[in-house]
Amino acid sequence: MEKLKKLISGGHYLVSESNPDAVFSPEDFTDEHKMIARTARQFVEKEVRPHREAIEQQDFEKVVALLREAGSLGLLAHSIPEAYDGLGLDKVSKILVGEIVGSTGGYGVAQSNHTCIATLPITYFGTKEQKKKYLPKLASGEYLGAYCLTEPSAGSDALAAKTTAVLNKEGTHYVLNGTKIFITNAVFSDTFIVYAKVDGQKFTAFIVEKNFPGLSLGPEEKKMGIKGSSTRSVIMEDCLVPVENVLGDIGKGHVIALNVLNLGRFNLGAACMGGAKEALKLAVEYTNEREQFGKTLATFGASKEKIARMATRIYAAESLQYRTASLLEDALGDIYDCEDRKLVGSRLMEYALECAICKVYGSETLDQVVDDSLQLHGGSGFIQEYPIEQAYRDSRINRIFEGTNEINRLLVTGNFFKKVAKGELPGKEAIWNAVRELHDRNTVQQSGPLAKEKAGVASIRRVFLASAGIVYELFGPEISEEQETVMKLSEIAIELFAAESAVLRSEKQIMKNGLEKERVKKLLAEMVVEQSVLKVQVLAQEIIGGLETDKASILKIAPLIKQELASYHVENRVSRIRELAAVINDAKQYTC
Repeated sequence: MEKLKKLISGGHYLVSESNPDAVFSPEDFTDEHKMIARTARQFVEKEVRPHREAIEQQDFEKVVALLREAGSLGLLAHSIPEAYDGLGLDKVSKILVGEIVGSTGGYGVAQSNHTCIATLPITYFGTKEQKKKYLPKLASGEYLGAYCLTEPSAGSDALAAKTTAVLNKEGTHYVLNGTKIFITNAVFSDTFIVYAKVDGQKFTAFIVEKNFPGLSLGPEEKKMGIKGSSTRSVIMEDCLVPVENVLGDIGKGHVIALNVLNLGRFNLGAACMGGAKEALKLAVEYTNEREQFGKTLATFGASKEKIARMATRIYAAESLQYRTASLLEDALGDIYDCEDRKLVGSRLMEYALECAICKVYGSETLDQVVDDSLQLHGGSGFIQEYPIEQAYRDSRINRIFEGTNEINRLLVTGNFFKKVAKGELPGKEAIWNAVRELHDRNTVQQSGPLAKEKAGVASIRRVFLASAGIVYELFGPEISEEQETVMKLSEIAIELFAAESAVLRSEKQIMKNGLEKERVKKLLAEMVVEQSVLKVQVLAQEIIGGLETDKASILKIAPLIKQELASYHVENRVSRIRELAAVINDAKQYTC
């Protein structure tokens, strides 16, 4: 294998600003990216949307037929190496497909689950024999997959699983006993990635086929939403699994389970972004047709504010999502054929922090957008005839999927402190510099058409670093027990990633094309930073206000943190909202 790339450390944005040229965004799509996106979009519009009602009524034969059709088009093969009949495309292509298919709700869940967490464990951790046996069939759709981790007593604490695996006397099979719950795609899956404890102790992954003796399914769950994806329990009663179907190393199943979930979170963020774009489109279409008091709803200021807010949030989600895609491609693009499982696990973990942010920010963007869209539909939004009703129900699961948003928030700050402790991030130096800048007020003067926004981003970073320093000084290694504080600190880290990603993207395009051509991106960046700064002001107050201490060093810094963002002024907000809403209404969909 060629010499591996040297990566930017995950979480680097928390300690240092980035260069616009180093950040990937949708404007950087290649012809290959555009081609796979076009294929996915045509498939969704011509094949999936016309069958929305059948899918919603859980016609799983139709869902399976669509998955097979997606396989024939290559839409299930993007993350499978060419050596195993896949396309071997990059992570940008992966989320382009995920975004477009994600806009369909339940069907999108079925396809994304198959291509991500049900297939990638074999892609990254399978033996050559396992890859040769399973990946071509998963790529074509001949086989469909499921991922079995959650148990009745093991949800967020996945390693508390009670499913056991015992080697039989002949040494030919492991005998699995246990129940997995809430398993997506269960009813039509051919392969199940199952986690069990060998001899009740060694957490291990297995590839289990549907026809293995001892495997059965529970009844279909009656769900609030995503009805187009099957959800059942998977029950193993003396289920016989050949020894050659152990996935990875015995006792190292956590390396697969937790690291593959990083990509699942990243993938989920893309799907939510696609859903949000579709929900905004539905809102724009409806408000431009519906009239009240002699005018269309789109002409009212209250409607314009909602439309602008939705577009702003989507722009930030899109910017951070594709930025992360490029980081992941740097980490994973050269290890498709790597047999060093330790290295693979390390690369999958590198951007766990960013992947968690994709999941949290994306899912909460979708929830906000579908809520605003349904509100703009008025009473019609509550009626099943209108697609926004389904979108509203479908959206809610995303804050629970792939680790709850609370778990992911704890992960963001937890990973930051771990990387600092390991010397992977210069956290101590960055915290010291941030505190010094708060004292001196001698910060670097920003320039250019987004100077104010860049200064706002820098201020958010100082607030995060200074707050992190205070919190760690007060609680030390016990910081993980202070969840109320940690989650607010993570929220600042999330807002920083969103704001910086939007600003870097806009700045890059303005430098390339000029301010006049990129007026909309300037507006969007301004509004993203405005919303982030205002939110971080409150979060900083809550963090400082929640601490009980008489330490002089902390008492001296706390007021400076509160003051840091107080000088940020919101200007011309209403006119900017109206200008942006006009652009979206003219386009009849999200556009930037």
